[in-house]
Amino acid sequence: MNDSPHGASSLRTLSEHHCFGGMQRFHEHASTAIGLPMRFSIFVPPQAKHGKVPAVMYLAGLTCNEETFMVKAGAQRMAAELGIALIAPDTSPRGADAKGPDGVDLATASWDFGVGAGFYLDATEAPWSTHWRMESYLIDELLPLVGTTQPIDLDRIGIFGHSMGGHGALTLALRHPGVFKSLSALAPICAPSRCPWGEKAFTGYLGGNREAWASHDATELMEAVSNAKGTAPYPQGILIDLGLADKFLAEQLHPHLFEAACADAGQPLELRRHEGYDHGYYFIQSFVEDHLVHHTRSLQP
Repeated sequence: MNDSPHGASSLRTLSEHHCFGGMQRFHEHASTAIGLPMRFSIFVPPQAKHGKVPAVMYLAGLTCNEETFMVKAGAQRMAAELGIALIAPDTSPRGADAKGPDGVDLATASWDFGVGAGFYLDATEAPWSTHWRMESYLIDELLPLVGTTQPIDLDRIGIFGHSMGGHGALTLALRHPGVFKSLSALAPICAPSRCPWGEKAFTGYLGGNREAWASHDATELMEAVSNAKGTAPYPQGILIDLGLADKFLAEQLHPHLFEAACADAGQPLELRRHEGYDHGYYFIQSFVEDHLVHHTRSLQP
């Protein structure tokens, strides 16, 4: 589909906006991994005028897209101060070809959560396996594309996300050691194999074999580190923020399970629980700057 490495020849700028001395851009490109056009946004800080800068990739949650974080989180001011770029991909494949056998638009199917949302993995079950390859897209295609076309230092990349995207950040970081130098999450789904959202998504995308689920479950992945008596994947620490008024906390997020797994594995974890905060972007706005500072500490040259 693409004539040049990483699809750079198909990259199209949809819009760009001066922002805090840097540039906020929205792009579209032809994705080989997905087989459909994909969109992403990037904030490039003013320091990029003088050389490559570190970046953090933000993975959004259900019903979001590549615009949501950049519009709602209010992260660009601090990113400009710190000299760190922000990358936000779309959450799911979209387009006329993303249809199920009954003609339903798969990208918007079952928005009560689960199948239809990208979940940041490569599906193995039909009809999802054709286009739902978000893990391969992010790791093997989008990151190299950004490194080729933007002033980004791929040796200094962190990852964080919210809700479904928090799940994606934790699992991709643990599944691809060395790719991401720093890790954090906001209200992540910490144990998807043990919550209704995750059970629905994993059944649809990966089938009924729970052994396959474990390799996409942050708690299970951290428990595997402990069982193998391996070293902590992120010795500089993982940061997680949660709101105690989050209506999904008890049934869906299960942070205590990931907290226990980190303790057993010797993985430093700062898990902060905030009275009164819920699951939405007002919560994210309140703590996103702390996350950018957390990442910057590990992404210094």
